[in-house]
Amino acid sequence: MFDGGMTMCFHTVNCPQIIGNISKNRRRSRTKLNPCFAVKMCSILLQSDESGNLSESKKISSSYSPQVKPQAQNSLLSQANTVGIIGGVSVLSTLIFLEKLVWWSSRKGEESVPFVVCSDPSIDGALASQASIHSSFDETAQNEANHEAIVRNLRHKRVFLEQSGASCIVMPCHISNAWHQQISEGCSLPFFHIGECVAKELKEAKLKPHGTGSNVRIGVLAATETIAAASYQDQLGNQGFEVVLPEKATMEHILIPAIESLNKRDTEGARNLLRIAIQVLLIRAVNVVILASDELQNILPREDPLLKKCMDPMDALARSTIKWAKTGKQGMQKNTC
Repeated sequence: MFDGGMTMCFHTVNCPQIIGNISKNRRRSRTKLNPCFAVKMCSILLQSDESGNLSESKKISSSYSPQVKPQAQNSLLSQANTVGIIGGVSVLSTLIFLEKLVWWSSRKGEESVPFVVCSDPSIDGALASQASIHSSFDETAQNEANHEAIVRNLRHKRVFLEQSGASCIVMPCHISNAWHQQISEGCSLPFFHIGECVAKELKEAKLKPHGTGSNVRIGVLAATETIAAASYQDQLGNQGFEVVLPEKATMEHILIPAIESLNKRDTEGARNLLRIAIQVLLIRAVNVVILASDELQNILPREDPLLKKCMDPMDALARSTIKWAKTGKQGMQKNTC
């Protein structure tokens, strides 16, 4: 999964062992494991109460290479560019983001970006229910009522990461970022919004509008149009982009069936339907299609030409985080990329 010669430090927070889940999803990894890979995994188990206050810490170390020297306890948390990560809707999606963060920040032989992760399996189900593609009207109303409890939970995790020594906060989750403003309330650290990171990269690309329109059009494909898409609509609009969402018929007859096909392990059927959904947006003169759901990632093969027109928001979030950690941390402002 990662290239050789790196030292990784994982700071886990009240999270059960998750290494066993990786082998089941190895096909989703985009890098090959180097047989010479030597890694030192250092975990610091940090406990917090309901208000996010820290108690005593316990260090757990397991060495996979005798050549790697152990680090001093809590040395990572004292670094000025430590990234605090609030886990996403699943442990796997968080691991995929961590892979990008570690791999991209260390591929030139540099040390990887230091980070501390708060991944709470107990909230995964609540976030997943918000992302359900089969929610009835009553269930949707109940989800709206439940989101306040989710926001409180995520806010406590943000405070917890601040007290753990993080110097910036990120949430690699399409759903959570819909409540970014509420979760970041009172935060004194830079707190990156995934939609803002995407909008900034697209702005810097200096795209030109297709057709006769005056604004560049950006398509957004998400399993939950009203929630996940909200993470991107406002931020893209603030940068002058016109956001194009799939029509109801596209959602009901193409996108949702694509995800259903994937869940039934009909990979080819899911690919064909996703290709149609992307092409429908391209016909509507969009420059780029944002794949704003974990389910939509890695459906198409890497060589598929349609991927050149698509963007994974987690890539933009990882690049912004690495740039902050390596070059721009002194000049970064709160709640910005």
